[in-house]
Amino acid sequence: MLRLIVSILSRLPLSVLYFFADWLIYPLMMYVVRYRRRLVAKNLRLSFPDKTAAERRQIARDFYHQFCYTLVETIYGSRRTNDELRERELFENAETVNRAAKEYGGCIVMMAHMGNWEWKASCQNWFDPEVTELNIYRKLKNEKMDTLMLDIRSKRDGLCVEKQRILREMVRYRAAKKPIVVGLIADQKPRPEVTRTWLTFLNQETGFLDGGEMLAKKFNYPVFALHVRRPKRGYYVSRFDLISMTPQDTRDGEITTAYARLLEKNILEQPEIWLWTHNRFKWKRQND
Repeated sequence: MLRLIVSILSRLPLSVLYFFADWLIYPLMMYVVRYRRRLVAKNLRLSFPDKTAAERRQIARDFYHQFCYTLVETIYGSRRTNDELRERELFENAETVNRAAKEYGGCIVMMAHMGNWEWKASCQNWFDPEVTELNIYRKLKNEKMDTLMLDIRSKRDGLCVEKQRILREMVRYRAAKKPIVVGLIADQKPRPEVTRTWLTFLNQETGFLDGGEMLAKKFNYPVFALHVRRPKRGYYVSRFDLISMTPQDTRDGEITTAYARLLEKNILEQPEIWLWTHNRFKWKRQND
C-alpha cells in the first residue's frame, strides 16, 4: 500500500506536492501530531541561547516546512531523470572530487542531514563515468520502509552499500583499480561507550562518529565535507570542502573535528535546513 501511494504521488507536479506539504502535512505535523516538537524546541534552545524565543520559534516553523518539503521532494525525485535532478541539485565543484578520486583511487565525502539529503545520491551525475559513487546506508528497522527507501535511493546511478559491507566493497574496487567516491552521513549520534571524539558543538558537548576518518586513513583517500545551502525552495547547492588530501598524515580526531567545525558553520548559516528532530544531543561523555 505504501509503495502504491508513493508511486501515485510521484507522478504529481512538484507544485502540487508543495501545496500538500504546506497545507496538509505541515499542519498535521505541527499542530495535530506535534511531531517531536518538544525535542526540536529543546535542541534550538540549547543550540542558540543568544536568540530570542521568537527567533527560535521562527527557525522551528521554517524547519518543519523544510522537513515537509524534503518528504515530498524525495517522493517526487523517485521518478525523475538524472537530468531533471541535475537542474535542482547543483554540485558546484564536483570536478575537484572527480580528479582526486581518479588520482588517488578514491575519496571520502562526509555529509549531514542538510537540505534534502536524499537527493545527494544524484552526485554521481557530476562525476566521470569511470568514477563510482558508493553511498553508505544503515538498514531501517521497519523492513517495508527499508525496502521502499532503498528502492528510491537506488534510482540514481550511485550504489547504496550497507555499512557492514562498505569495507569489503572499497577493497574490491581498489583491487580492480576502479576509482570511487564514498559518501556517508556523519552527523548521527554514536553511542557514548564507543565515542572517541567529543567536541563542543552548537554550545553542547557532543559525540561524533569517526567512521569517515577511519576509512579515509585506512585507504589514505582524500576526505571532503559537503557544504549545503538552499537558495530557494526545491533547489540546493552543494560544495565539497577539502579536509585533507593525505589523511594518514593527520592526528587522531583531526579529520572528525574539522568536519564538525565545517558542519557547525554550515548550520549557523541556514539553521532551518538541518534535521532538528534527531535526538542528536541525547548522550554525554561517560565518566572514566
